Amino acid sequence: MTLHASSAPREAPASGSWAARPPGVPGAVPPPSVPLSFLAAASCGLIACGVAWVWVRSAAAADPNSDPAIAAVHFGVLAALTMGILGATHQFTPVITGRPLRSVLLARATFVTWLAASWMLPLGIGFENVGVTAASGGLALVGLVLLAWNLAAPLSVRGKGAPVAALRLALLGAAATSLLGATFVGDRQGHWFALSAHVDLAMGVLGLFAWLGVTYIGVAQKLWPMFMLAHLPGQHRSGTVSVWATWLGAVVLAGGLAHGAPIAEWAGAGVLGIGLGAHLASLWAHLRHRRRKADLHLLFVATAAAWLVTAAGLALAGALLLPHHERLGVTLVTASMVASGGWLLEALVGHAHKVVPFIVWSLLRSEGTRNGPSGKPLMFADLYHHGWAATTYGTVTTGIAALCAGLGASWTPAIAAGGVLLAATGVLAVMNLSARPLRLRIAARVSTDVAVIATPGRPAPGEPTT
Repeated sequence: MTLHASSAPREAPASGSWAARPPGVPGAVPPPSVPLSFLAAASCGLIACGVAWVWVRSAAAADPNSDPAIAAVHFGVLAALTMGILGATHQFTPVITGRPLRSVLLARATFVTWLAASWMLPLGIGFENVGVTAASGGLALVGLVLLAWNLAAPLSVRGKGAPVAALRLALLGAAATSLLGATFVGDRQGHWFALSAHVDLAMGVLGLFAWLGVTYIGVAQKLWPMFMLAHLPGQHRSGTVSVWATWLGAVVLAGGLAHGAPIAEWAGAGVLGIGLGAHLASLWAHLRHRRRKADLHLLFVATAAAWLVTAAGLALAGALLLPHHERLGVTLVTASMVASGGWLLEALVGHAHKVVPFIVWSLLRSEGTRNGPSGKPLMFADLYHHGWAATTYGTVTTGIAALCAGLGASWTPAIAAGGVLLAATGVLAVMNLSARPLRLRIAARVSTDVAVIATPGRPAPGEPTT
């Protein structure tokens, strides 16, 4: 990949790529507005999730499977995690495969439909509006079709190893989760399906592991070497094992939960454990071979891994206690699902502090910005405040812990505290990652206007030239 401008004319950009990209940016990447719109919506979804947990704290403490609690969960899973993962998928699928999206317009349509579905579903459940809930299921299916059609072009490439396999499997997981979810939201008052706790848990397992988790596991195989400067010598199969075993284990476990089949449940849990263990082994290998000093990103990634271990322990304890102490077993399983979501949320927030500055840096360079606030060449680190990023790490980690403890112990104040901290995380992330880039863009435009005014005979912006 060249890092300097070339005198040779560029090829005509594909409809799914970014025509104005600066030199050094892969030719297949979409315009920055595509991933950034998803990531900004994810921050707003996290704020809504936090507010929802504060609002439903009493109902959630009394019954984690109540409609208000399920609504808050869907704000977190759909409006925050799913939107963030979709942003990463649209950005890194072209990078990993070397092929552009089929269409930027399809990407924008996917954003609109998923944004509407991710907010309408929890609002419909929370306010018991069957029409809104049913409409959200239809929108989710439309978004799924748009997503699959857009990603089919780059994912048709052969080879590329575990990351591409993960993205393909994630599409199947997305289809299974969306179809199952749309089935149950179609008629919640007709009782033609009983949405019992174990079926709801099955959908959660599919969504968190067979879709969102597999996507993160696959993309991480590309991000870790880049962000940690880690080169693994020889052949390492842990990445491939983690992708396939996680997906297969999640599917079998979800099927066992949905049909009340203990053998399938334990078998699926065992295979899922192998996959997640291989994911942690791959992370450990990258940590051992990293050449970058420990930083905040490393802390985010390590803490995310700790949440995965915590989730496994809580799930095992809940499964063993459930036949003897049903209430305690249910709360522990609920806490394990929160910790599983915490694994993805911690990783998403941490990687966002690397990925967003990279995307914004490219955007600023394409607009002519060359120097940072200090006057030196613009760097990724210039695009956010590192002290506020550390504060964001504190709020998201403490928020997950408080919510996990609150739901596990049926403790209302902890649930409320977790909600406040998660909402604060969304606010801090979106403000910190956008404030400096906006100031740089405004300053660049002002300096351009001043230069135009000060240049005799040069037409002002918008005036026709001869």
